Amino acid sequence: MTLKTLPLTDDDRQQLRKIVKYGDDWRERHRAQTILLFAEGKQAKDIAVAQEIGLDTVYERRLYWLASGFEAIRNKKQGGAPIKLTDEHRGQLRRWASDEALTAPQLLAKLQDTCQVVVHENTLRRALKQMGFVWKRTRHSLKKNATPSSELPPKFRLPKVT
Repeated sequence: MTLKTLPLTDDDRQQLRKIVKYGDDWRERHRAQTILLFAEGKQAKDIAVAQEIGLDTVYERRLYWLASGFEAIRNKKQGGAPIKLTDEHRGQLRRWASDEALTAPQLLAKLQDTCQVVVHENTLRRALKQMGFVWKRTRHSLKKNATPSSELPPKFRLPKVT
């Protein structure tokens, strides 16, 4: 199937070349390069081989370009669930975690009581970790075997500093 050469104005070509050369995102540079190759009269199969992408992808890029122009080059907003913890919630969690040592379940309960926000414990831990908090737990073996330093044999006592 032979496609017509894409009609591009000189301004469009210049903008696409600028994206290819200086673009921040490699995906946008790659899409712009595809459109420029179509404008040069290259065949879709040759473009797919040159860019090491699927033939369907090449055709889709051409269709998107014809439908929406430069919007076809830009990255679309990624999907996914909305953010559960807002900046206000994160600030409140930071204050609570800084003020007193609370466990994750205690922080979850406090968050639910005051802000009416229900999140999973892993979400809470991830948020706290991003804020720079470190979760540590004491090993039970250390709690059970803890003995005062005065009861240690002499070779295990720390020397007195004078």
